[in-house]
Formats: sequence, C-alpha cells, structure tokens
Amino acid sequence: MGVRSAAREAGDNGVVRVGARLGYAVNGLVHLLIGWLGVQLVLGGRGETADQSGALDVLAQNPLGRILLFVMVAGFALLALFQVSELVSAEGVGDRLKAVGKFLVYLALAWSALTFALGGHSRSTSQTRDVTAALMSAPLGQVLVGVVGAGIVAVGGYHLWKGWTKKFLDDLERHPGGWVEVAGRIGYVAKGIALAAVGVLFVVAAWRHRPSASSGLDGALRALLDLPLGSALVLAIGLGFACYAVYSFARARFARLGSSRRR
Repeated sequence: MGVRSAAREAGDNGVVRVGARLGYAVNGLVHLLIGWLGVQLVLGGRGETADQSGALDVLAQNPLGRILLFVMVAGFALLALFQVSELVSAEGVGDRLKAVGKFLVYLALAWSALTFALGGHSRSTSQTRDVTAALMSAPLGQVLVGVVGAGIVAVGGYHLWKGWTKKFLDDLERHPGGWVEVAGRIGYVAKGIALAAVGVLFVVAAWRHRPSASSGLDGALRALLDLPLGSALVLAIGLGFACYAVYSFARARFARLGSSRRR
C-alpha cells in the first residue's frame, strides 16, 4: 500500500473522522468565547485578553471548564491528525501548504488547551512579542517580521474572500440551511478583518523596529478601539466571531471529510 493510499484510509478512519468533527466543535467554542471577550472589551471589561489564551483561561477557572479543556485537547489533536492525512493525499502545492498550516494551528491549540487544563498559563500577547523580538534580532529580522505580517494580512484577505464568495460552503457535505450560510459569511469576514489588523501590527513593528507593537489578536482589537467608531468595529468583530462559532458548530455536523472531500 502506498503512502497516499494509507493517508486516504487514515482520513476515512471512523475515529479520526469523529475526532475531526469534535475538533470543529471545540474550535467553535473557542471562537464563541473570543467573541464574548471582544464584546467585553467594548463594554469596559479589560481583564481577560480577547484571544485564544483568554478563552482557554476562562474555561480553566472552573471544574467543568477544565473537563472541557481536556476534550479540546483530544479534538484539536485529532483534527491535526486529520490534516496530516489531507497533506499526504493533497494534489496541489496550495492544498499541501493549507494542510501544513492547519496542522500547526490545531497542534498549537491542542498544546495550549493541555497547558491550561494542567493548571498552567500562557499569554498569547507576551508570546507574540517575545517571538517578534527574537525574529527581529536575527539577520534581516525586520524584513522577516514584515514578511510574517504581510502573510497574516494575506490570510486575513483569504478569509474575507472565502466569506464574501461563500466558498466555505464547499467544506460542507451539503447545504445545512440559510442561517449557517449567513453565520459563516459574517464569521469569515469578521475573522478576516481581525487577522488583517494583526498582520498590520506586525508590519508596523517591523517598520518601527518595535517588537512591542506586535501584540496578537487582543492587541489588534485594543488598537481598533482607539480608532473613530472603533468601539462599533470591535463590537461587530466580536459578534462576527460568535457567528463563526455558529458556523463551526454546523461544520462539526456537516463537514466534508476523508474521501468525500476529495471527490
């Protein structure tokens, strides 16, 4: 059996498929919490960071949340494993790069969830600044940070395009209803705007040679608050993340997985 055939069989494995659906569901929960934290920023509650670490920290503060964190570890780990099967069986370079990127994202989310579940803490904002500072101290570091920022802006633009054109529906086995389409469209556009803002901060950090300027999603939302009508924009992004969560919950049920995805 070839490597590609083995990868296809792994992607069609019942445990991996159920795990991938679980991963989409817990990803929805994370986005729902991020959306809620974003709304809290507008309402003046600036204690928690409005990003994935803030969302995981919210869950870690009570016993039920700790249990959910361990469920998240399993879901994100299996979703990362599913991306490995997608990577090996992918036909084009673009699909392979997407699979690699998703694998790294879901693996990082699984690790972060495990860290919080075991009582540890991790702040995305400080980690982002530390990584940026390390990159900037390397040869051509400013250029590298600028390229990273431009890449994040491009990812944000991809989310905007995917939401506006409703291409996210291609990830589903069948159309689950108009409400999912509306939620997905709003969610992808809002997430695209947020990611673009994060990327711009990286570019600014590179331009000004200030690693502290790159502060992740939380920093991007706080920076947007200082703009004219910034509160309305951040509120819309927070609600948009909640819409993305609704789409993610639907994707957990209707996701096109394994061989059905490659037809």
